[in-house]
Amino acid sequence: MTVGVGAYALHVWPQFENESVDLRFSLRGTSRPPADVTVVAIDEKTFSDLRQQWPFPRSLHAAMIERLHADGASTIVYDVQFTEPSRLGPRDDLALYEAIGRAGKVVLATTEVDAGGRTNVLGGDANLRRVHAIAAASNLPADADGVIRRYPHSMLGLESLALAAAQTDAHAVSRSHFTRGNAWIDFRGPPGAIRTVSFSDVLQRRVAPRAFAGKVVVVGASAPTLQDVHPTSTATAKPMSGAEVQANAIWTALHGNPLRPAPGWLALVAILLGGAVAPLASLRLRVLSSTLVALGLAAAYLLLAQAAFDSGAIVVLTYPLAALALGTVGMVAANYVGAFIERNAFSHRLRESQLELIQRLAQAIESRDAETGEHIRRIGILCQRLALATGWSPAEAEMLRHASAMHDIGKIGVPDKVLLKPGKLDSEEWAIQQTHTTTGADMLAHSANPLVQMAEDIARTHHERWDGSGYPAGMKGEEIPLVGRICAVCDVYDALLSKRPYKEPWRVEEALAEIALGSGTHFDPRVADAFLQLAPLLADELDAGSPTGAPGDLRSAIGATARRSVRFQG
Repeated sequence: MTVGVGAYALHVWPQFENESVDLRFSLRGTSRPPADVTVVAIDEKTFSDLRQQWPFPRSLHAAMIERLHADGASTIVYDVQFTEPSRLGPRDDLALYEAIGRAGKVVLATTEVDAGGRTNVLGGDANLRRVHAIAAASNLPADADGVIRRYPHSMLGLESLALAAAQTDAHAVSRSHFTRGNAWIDFRGPPGAIRTVSFSDVLQRRVAPRAFAGKVVVVGASAPTLQDVHPTSTATAKPMSGAEVQANAIWTALHGNPLRPAPGWLALVAILLGGAVAPLASLRLRVLSSTLVALGLAAAYLLLAQAAFDSGAIVVLTYPLAALALGTVGMVAANYVGAFIERNAFSHRLRESQLELIQRLAQAIESRDAETGEHIRRIGILCQRLALATGWSPAEAEMLRHASAMHDIGKIGVPDKVLLKPGKLDSEEWAIQQTHTTTGADMLAHSANPLVQMAEDIARTHHERWDGSGYPAGMKGEEIPLVGRICAVCDVYDALLSKRPYKEPWRVEEALAEIALGSGTHFDPRVADAFLQLAPLLADELDAGSPTGAPGDLRSAIGATARRSVRFQG
């Protein structure tokens, strides 16, 4: 809304607003031919009939004025300039001057005005006053796009041709009917909407007197060779002659400038309403319905603007529609952004809930053969940091941290008498213990979730060995998924440091020595080497949050290099 009001206040796109007025003229169509204005055109037919070169002798114009006066014209407006003396001499000027004096109520066009508003038409304003004639400014300023849409009240103190013609014809026009010194020309239609007759036909009495009786008659050029044609609100493809443009302006002045801008406050109300309607509708309706409401309002406003125009009021159109469009786009964007944020928040909450369920399930299983669930936390940290050290992206390493929590989920199917046995397992018990890998993988199989798919690979392969002597499938080398190789190192290391029913916790230097000893046999050498370099950096992370009785103070022991070969039951 603020943007719309600001754009309107600064008139950011006057051309678009002007073109919207042109469109309204087009939709209104051609009005009935005016009964009070006629154009006498100096057209190509005139040049052909009279066989005269331009400029015509002023005696010829004198004859035209005599003819129009005789036929009862109420006011004669001559849109031909007589600022310089005639090239044919004083007798030619005198013929025109005397004809004007006999006719009276003649308005003569000029574009040359001094700083005091004086002209030099037929020798000056004093001469014109003696014959009851006046000079008036025929300048019609065009907009930035070259189109004439308005006529001025005056130019340099000299009344415009249209205003002077109306007032000479006894039609007063209030200055208040002009906006910033200009008034919209209420064009009667495209070129030809005002009755136009040929100059030569009038001179040769081929036009009935009723064409001029009681009317304002505008005499001026229409031949393209005289270059007095202009684009207007109703004539962009085919220009309108200067004489007919003046005739339309005169008709407008005669009728008190009937086409006027609507009050500015109405535009502001329309802009504010346009900007607010879609956001307000969205408080009760869905986005699509709110958009349809906005489109319906836009259509209604267009119809209202056209109806107002047909009644003589120019309602500001483009700025309210722009505010409506911006409000609608903003509403749609805000709703989609809000929905996106809400979906993301829901997805985040759902993911957090899923991860919490995974952690709780893993801890429940782990609690059967460990004093705490810290093993799961430490495995996650170790796997994540080791993955980063081997070149994984942070997002992949984070996924591995959560997936590793389910590495021993298959232990849910191992009986307590096996899982919690304090001594060495016999061959039958060992076979049962090994099933936790396939049981866990089967539990996680066929998921479309990448996290669960990774967890399945870890559960199935974290007891495979680099030399192929592991279980359950006897994979070797790079046949083993990398996630399984990473988790194997981390699981063994943390299990060695943890108390189990069948063993006491090892010292850190013993666990590190075992990892180094297993490189190339039990573990992927590259992964094992990366772990041995990484381990000294992890003491703080692994100690943080560890309860009393967890594996000792790692910082005091990490870095030792003892070598000892031991057996480990996983």
